[in-house]
Amino acid sequence: MPIYEYECSQGHHYERMEGFDAPAEQICPDCGDQAWRVLSLPVVIFRGPGFYSTDNPRPGRGNEESGKSSDASEKPKPGLPPPGAGLS
Repeated sequence: MPIYEYECSQGHHYERMEGFDAPAEQICPDCGDQAWRVLSLPVVIFRGPGFYSTDNPRPGRGNEESGKSSDASEKPKPGLPPPGAGLS
């Protein structure tokens, strides 16, 4: 069940664990005035791989975001011919 936050016209805040069908307007337990449900952002926790652009890159894309291709990072070692050289 979700926890809802309420605020009354006097400024009292309180929370209640209620079902989805609970009314959005209730009576404040502190002063007895009308209280309304306060909308707030939910808490989101990202766990595990796959939530960032560096996780699981798409095949064939390389490093297009940084302006480099995946082949540019592979530099030939000194004294060796470049890959593909000498093929006829």
